[in-house]
Amino acid sequence: MKYPLRNLIYERVRQFGQINDTDLLSSLLKDGISLSMIDLNKILLDLEIYGLLRVSWITKDKRRIEAVESNQ
Repeated sequence: MKYPLRNLIYERVRQFGQINDTDLLSSLLKDGISLSMIDLNKILLDLEIYGLLRVSWITKDKRRIEAVESNQ
């Protein structure tokens, strides 16, 4: 059974709490998941729209990705 990339990325960000985009790509690559920056951007946008992640710019070329904690 193939686990959706969206879920893998969300779980990885929750595991770290916050991570930058290049570290996230390298972490996924260590697990054998090859992903382009374009595909990562699409998935991050979906997760941000769902309210699960928050993405903010650190520098011109680097973004911080953090999990949004729900208060339920």
